[in-house]
Amino acid sequence: MTATATLEILTARALHPVRHGFFTRKGGASSGIFEGLNCGPGSSDMAEMVAINRARVAEAMDAAPEALVTLNQVHSADVAILDAAPDGRPRADAMVTATPGLVLGILTADCQPVLFADPQAGVIGAAHAGWRGTLDGVLEATLDAMESLGARREAIRAVIGPTISQAAYEVGQEFLDRFLAEDPALSRYFINGQGGRYMFDLPSYGLFRLREAGVGQAEWIGRCTYQDESRFYSYRRTTHRGEADYGRLISTIRL
Repeated sequence: MTATATLEILTARALHPVRHGFFTRKGGASSGIFEGLNCGPGSSDMAEMVAINRARVAEAMDAAPEALVTLNQVHSADVAILDAAPDGRPRADAMVTATPGLVLGILTADCQPVLFADPQAGVIGAAHAGWRGTLDGVLEATLDAMESLGARREAIRAVIGPTISQAAYEVGQEFLDRFLAEDPALSRYFINGQGGRYMFDLPSYGLFRLREAGVGQAEWIGRCTYQDESRFYSYRRTTHRGEADYGRLISTIRL
């Protein structure tokens, strides 16, 4: 059995026949608090372990390691338009391409990884969409960039991968107020929690933004990063435990 055979890769029917995968933490080379498939070069994990994990992901996507592109993610609405693998990691939170062979990879540990495809036009995209990026328009910016490469918005399919669910996403009044200042109707993505706190529904908000933007199809894969420790890394779970660092999951798509 090869190393890649031990990986666990979640897929979505909506994105077929485009090759893609929401990788869980299973099947990786990292150990300790990073145990599993930690693909984050920004973590304090051993660099050689991260490189091994990323090479396994590339192999699973039938690509060379250098074809796997990830970003320097900064919770922005910036999108990189790629026609070749860049030198280093572009500072952006989404990327799009019409170039076959490039593997677009998004790193997350509670934020939404969103994969996009217009199979007929041969255009794909991938976005890192935490609450801030989603509020600031990273999903809409990704759709705009895909259209600039020839995609048709009504033909684009978007799938939100494993992310933190409402049951695990407790926030304070200031967080709620920021959304209400944008649109009072956004209160529907919050429910009351304990002690005057609120619970925020990030994937439902992401789906709302995608559908309002006119995407042809949008869905969430229905997996919570916080609640399933055996499969997913979680920044919030790590924070609650007082651990020093956390692994990063990877979600990928290629033509």
